[in-house]
Amino acid sequence: MQIGIPTESRVGERLVAATPKTVAQLVGLGYDVVVQRGAGDGATFDAAAYEAAGARTVDAAEVWASDVVAKVNPPTSAEVETLRPGATLVAMLAPAARPELVEQLHERGVTALALDAVPRVSRAQSLDVLSTLSNVAGYRAVVEAAQVYGGMFTGQVTAAGKTPPARVFIIGAGVAGLAAIGAAGAMGARVRAFDVRPEVGEQIESMGATFVQAEAAQQAVSADGYASALTAEQEELTAQMYAAESADADIVITTALVRGHAPTTITAAMVAGMRAGSVIVDLAASGGGNCELTVPGRTVVSDNGVTIVGDTDLTSRMPQHTSQLFGTNIVHLLQLLTPDKDGQLVLDLDDPVVRGMTVTRAGEVLWPPPPVQVSAAQPAPADAAGPTPQERAADAARRKQRGSVALALVAVLVMLGVSFAPAAFLGHFTVFVLAVIVGYYVISNVSHSLHTPLMAQTNAISGIILVGALLQIGDDSALVTTLAVVAASVASINVFGGFLVANRMIRMFRKDA
Repeated sequence: MQIGIPTESRVGERLVAATPKTVAQLVGLGYDVVVQRGAGDGATFDAAAYEAAGARTVDAAEVWASDVVAKVNPPTSAEVETLRPGATLVAMLAPAARPELVEQLHERGVTALALDAVPRVSRAQSLDVLSTLSNVAGYRAVVEAAQVYGGMFTGQVTAAGKTPPARVFIIGAGVAGLAAIGAAGAMGARVRAFDVRPEVGEQIESMGATFVQAEAAQQAVSADGYASALTAEQEELTAQMYAAESADADIVITTALVRGHAPTTITAAMVAGMRAGSVIVDLAASGGGNCELTVPGRTVVSDNGVTIVGDTDLTSRMPQHTSQLFGTNIVHLLQLLTPDKDGQLVLDLDDPVVRGMTVTRAGEVLWPPPPVQVSAAQPAPADAAGPTPQERAADAARRKQRGSVALALVAVLVMLGVSFAPAAFLGHFTVFVLAVIVGYYVISNVSHSLHTPLMAQTNAISGIILVGALLQIGDDSALVTTLAVVAASVASINVFGGFLVANRMIRMFRKDA
């Protein structure tokens, strides 16, 4: 079968659905690949590179006459008419928002696979172009913000004085949000991020950012793994937090997009409360924008001097890497659809991944697909009501009270023990308490992302414990000897375990591994 890669007709689009590297992979699956002349020019891939990878460069008519046509953006009405009946189209189609396109594909007898409808299950992650594009967009959003922002991201200390780091607030910790957190943090900014899903707080903090929480604002996940819309109560709770955080931030990056629709997270009143020179980068501009003042496709400045970036082509501004990643997603899909690697596409609708992204087939409309159950979204029993905010607050107060009582009892026991203990014990106990306090504050004040490098320090500490324990073995006191043996055993396990883990991590980064 022949796979055709056309030039994207969208104005200003620089992406292409296949690169020379992914073309070679498609040829390895047994397909003949044809690429429209000039299709890869915007992404710096010339005809010679495609031909060297095993493709032929041809005119548009031959590309659209292929058995399989793979592209990035939805086809125009005229392009659909050039597809031959029975052909397979692989592209982002936005079927929920484009019923007229679905109907035209159905009437044309085309089998259409929507790359932007991949079910959110672990097995389909390698096919998920939305994650690919979101990752690039999140990174590029920080680059655009740095371009517009009138200051440096990293705080500076110079002979002329010092400047504070930029304060970045990111709404949403999906793929785009996490990419933005990583990029902003790498540039030295002080990053704060919010997501209504409390389970992503650990991911945010592991990247060195501060997780901002709004009490009782918890978002459900739908049966296919995509985020669901906020309730009225959640919107009210989060709006108060958005106003406070945006007023304190130099840069706000919004990423909230629910099935192509962008809910309003930053109102005009919030923008009015921000400082002059602040920047908002709205990654949801394609869905209307998270900011009330966003103009999709344009950069505007509010009356109080806040710049709102509503560009919708951020991924196209990094065409080389984006095309490579997007093309790899298509290769993974074709690997799934070509089990025998014989160049013959097999559409197995019993596979929930294939069924979930199949929009039309052989003159039949298959959209919307049946729901896909994912482990991340186990449905709660109908009669299982969660605790109210008041109940959660009362439970937290009870836990705090129990903790205070336990701490008081421990303090009393320690005082009694110190009062009746020998003088020599008091000195050792003082050193022990100080060591515990110092160790706690050293570890707790280190970012989660740096805990693994701390293995070297913990190995050193364990080595000290090991030496001390060995010196105490053989003491006249049976208790001291027993404790020394236990300490030596535990310290040895920690030391050798640390070295094994560190060695394995180092080997992961070796090119010859």
